[in-house]
Amino acid sequence: MTTDPIADMLIMIKNAGNASRDAILVPYSNIKQSIANCLLKEGYVKSVAKKSKSGFPTIEITLLYAGKVPRVNDVKRVSKPSRRMYMGVKDIRAYKSGHGMTVLSTPKGIMSDKDAKKEQVGGEVLFTIW
Repeated sequence: MTTDPIADMLIMIKNAGNASRDAILVPYSNIKQSIANCLLKEGYVKSVAKKSKSGFPTIEITLLYAGKVPRVNDVKRVSKPSRRMYMGVKDIRAYKSGHGMTVLSTPKGIMSDKDAKKEQVGGEVLFTIW
């Protein structure tokens, strides 16, 4: 049993990119689907689709490459099950001078730092990606 399924999904995306894989399958959950859609919207993955493998729902994430280099270089899980981290709207800053992104869980759903700043909402900082 995994204790942090979000971190597992993020590391699967990073490792698959480093191994030059085309796509990955992760077990389905609503929060993972929202995170994958956020990554799709911000241009970190090519496509996201819900599939059913052996009767169990999964999410197929197709990775994006710039030449032979994966778009996802690294990820860092900020808010962990052992320690939750929150950020107010005034604390939201561009990550890695705009070359990366912070993903937050807000009352309006999962969104990137730019969208959260535009919507004027803060929330739990899930992870950073670049």
